[in-house]
Formats: sequence, structure tokens, C-alpha cells
Amino acid sequence: MPLPILICDDSSFAQKQMARAIPEEWPLVISFASDGVQALRALKEGKGEILFLDLTMPNMDGYQVLEAIKNEALTTQVIVVSGDIQPEAYRRVMQLGAMEFIKKPIDREELIRIVDKLGLLERITSYSDNRSQIANDVFDGYREIVNIAMGRAADMLARLLGCFVIMPIPKVNILEVSELRMVLEHIGDGDTVSAVCQGFIGNGIAGEALLIFNETSFKDMAELMKHQGQIDDVAQLELLMDIGSILIGAVLKGLTDQLDINFSQSHPVVLSQHGRVADLIKHGAVRWKKTLSVELGYAIEGRNINSDLLLLFTEDSVPRLSELVSYVTQ
Repeated sequence: MPLPILICDDSSFAQKQMARAIPEEWPLVISFASDGVQALRALKEGKGEILFLDLTMPNMDGYQVLEAIKNEALTTQVIVVSGDIQPEAYRRVMQLGAMEFIKKPIDREELIRIVDKLGLLERITSYSDNRSQIANDVFDGYREIVNIAMGRAADMLARLLGCFVIMPIPKVNILEVSELRMVLEHIGDGDTVSAVCQGFIGNGIAGEALLIFNETSFKDMAELMKHQGQIDDVAQLELLMDIGSILIGAVLKGLTDQLDINFSQSHPVVLSQHGRVADLIKHGAVRWKKTLSVELGYAIEGRNINSDLLLLFTEDSVPRLSELVSYVTQ
């Protein structure tokens, strides 16, 4: 009988990459799920004696899947494959019963080593190739590359600040300026915000990173950064500059490492302290008719720190960026 393998990831690009990492000579039946709800349904249908599981997904994330597998005493063996490589993420999934943790992007040699170490090769007896079911969507490629960059940035922050960073699902869209204004207004949600902007350019690609913090985060931010003294306007400015430089730089590095490009970055500029989103637009944070917008959100567990990072690529950058993403996802 063929051994059923289930790949669960909300990114079709990540599904394809995972499927490609599996040696073609391995005789398997491969099925796919786009979120935890689909994955549990497939497991109960017998489609996943081995489950390759992403953590950050809509509807039901990987942690919830592991909890459900444990609570319902399902016999599937789980290998987590995630861009969230924080030590705490590793600890939590292993505590919930995962057999192993592989970081994205997956490496074939590492996959073979882990599968062999776990003794799973002995169970593989036959194969049916379902890989052609996966669509090659360049926007899905964008999302997965950004997801990996987010994971690397979160890992750096977690190690630097001694915390656990909560990662939502990134959003990628081509937006008119009017649509981008609505996105910014939704982020602000009527409250005052603080924001940092930093430009970047290189290899025919240019854009700006806009990092927006909620107004109530400065006390916790100061504690994490081990800031001594009063948290006045000057201290808040320093905290914004420091956190902005760290987070924006880490995300951009995560992108450039995958796309094999280099960005030159301008000095970060504080656009607003205790201001409103409308002021960000007036200050010139949006200067193009159309932009490729990548929206990322970060939150610190147990702290009142929530931020939204927008990577805004110029319209002229999109063809070159799409070319690089398509090359990487082939």
C-alpha cells in the first residue's frame, strides 16, 4: 500500500517547494491542504500518515493543528516546516508532539537526513505524483518569500529582546494610492500612531518601508530595549529609530538573501510621534500613483507592542522584482 503524505501550507509556492524537495524516486501519495481545517479533515480521511506542517496559516494555524492531533489521538507523524524559527516556536511545537522542525526554505539534503533519522524511509512503498495540482502564482511566491523574511526578522528580534514574536500572514497587493490610503487608515483605526520611514534601492528595485506602531507600546518597548530613565519624547524618538532600524533592516535582509540582491538603505526618519495616519500621507510617505504593497504585522507576546510594516515598492520596480521572484520559484 502507498504511504500517504500530507503537505499543509497556505502558500501554493511553499507546497510546490516542499513537494520538489521530496526525491522523485520516493514512492509516495502526496496530498495538499491550505490550512489547518483542511489538514485535519484530510488526516481523518487517511491522507496523511506523515504531515509536513506550516505554522502561520489562516483559519487554523499549525499550533492548533498539533493540539487537535494530540487531543484527538490521531496517529499521524508531524514534521513542522516553518519560516518562524524562534527558539520558543521550536520548543512549543516539540512540546505539542512534533517529531522534528525544519526551517524554510526547505533543503532536500536536510529533508532526506531528517526523514532517515526518524526511520520514516522504511515506511515508503509506493508513489502517485500529485504535484501538477499546484498553480504557479507569482503573488503566492511573493507571499512565501516575504513569510520567510518575516520569520528571520522575528527570530532576530526574539533572540535580541528575549521575547516571542507573533507572526500573522503577510498580505501582498498592487494598490492605487487611494487604496493604499484606505489600508493606512485601517491600520491606524482612528487612533494616534508613531511611524518610521526608511527608503531602499538596488538592482533596479526601489521603495520605502513604513513602520507604524500603536500609541500604547512605548513603556513595554522601553523595558524590552532595557532603556533607563524617563520615557519622554526624546526617549520615544530614540526607541522608534532603534526598533525601526532593526526590524526594517532584518526584513529587507531576509528578502535580499533569498533574491540574491543588495539594497542600499537611507537613514530611518520618524514621520510621526503621537500623530494620525492622515499626517503620514501629508508627509509624503506615499509618492506614487501605484505601488506593490507588502503588509506585515508583528506583535510581542505578553506585551502591548503591535506594529505594522508596509514595504512599498515603486511601480517601475515591479517587473524586475517579479522576474526575480519567478526565477526563485521555478
